[in-house]
Amino acid sequence: MSASLGLRILVADLVRRPGSSRPIELDEPLADLEVRACVVPPDAPVHVAVQLERIPEGLVVRGVVEASWTAECGRCLRPIDGRLAVGVDELYEQEPVEGETYQLEHDHIDLEPLVRDALLLELPPAPLCRPDCAGLCPECGIDRNEMSCSCRTDDLDPRWAALRSLDH
Repeated sequence: MSASLGLRILVADLVRRPGSSRPIELDEPLADLEVRACVVPPDAPVHVAVQLERIPEGLVVRGVVEASWTAECGRCLRPIDGRLAVGVDELYEQEPVEGETYQLEHDHIDLEPLVRDALLLELPPAPLCRPDCAGLCPECGIDRNEMSCSCRTDDLDPRWAALRSLDH
């Protein structure tokens, strides 16, 4: 029987029996999961399906973390969404190495830092509604995916003007 409180998992049974293992599967919402404009909705549960295994160094957590995300397209600003599945394979130990392993408490582990790290590293930093999104016209603001405009698009960034003069 596994006991958990959110993402804190009671592991006393595993700690006492080297070589033992146990599957854990749960769904928990997490707040404050966002990278720039991409966010995991705080009311949408994050799915965690992992295997806990007791090894001499501590506990290994292997499996998958899944979450839905929402954002605005980085080019046309349309709302978009997606689903992310991230593989995890991490060690929990009594004396963790900062940035490398996680804390194994006396009788429990907290999966929240692992889940946060895994998802935040994989959320798209500049999501697009589609790879060939034409975006918004910088002059008139029209969505170039839906219609075209007569605005000049050959104006180059003025910061490159000095380099353009070297071509002649």
